[in-house]
Amino acid sequence: VQLQASGGGLVQAGDSLRLSCAHSGGSVRSYTMAWFRQAPGKEREFVAAIIWSDSTTHVANSLKGRFTISKDSAKTTLFLQMNSLEPADTAVYYCAAVSYYVGPAYFTSDLYDIWGRGDQVTVSS
Repeated sequence: VQLQASGGGLVQAGDSLRLSCAHSGGSVRSYTMAWFRQAPGKEREFVAAIIWSDSTTHVANSLKGRFTISKDSAKTTLFLQMNSLEPADTAVYYCAAVSYYVGPAYFTSDLYDIWGRGDQVTVSS
């Protein structure tokens, strides 16, 4: 399975942006897929995850209400809808996958073994 993220860019504070992550190369039915982000000089942090088989979602507590993770099974695409963006959301965003259900450890980046190239999101004030 390969991942390819897109949709990043430069936006102003308060704007919305939707990131997409297309996957190819095999079925992801049993996968857990997620978004992480890394700001300059900071550790990579969990953003959101989805269990592909039943669409259960998890979003970082600090981002709930603004960020939503979803999928389009027909198009084999993962999405991250980001609303009311803030300068603090500026980061490189990564989509990631692991071929099994990771349970309550969905926020742990080390468990994910398939990563797409990062996509830069810059929010200006």
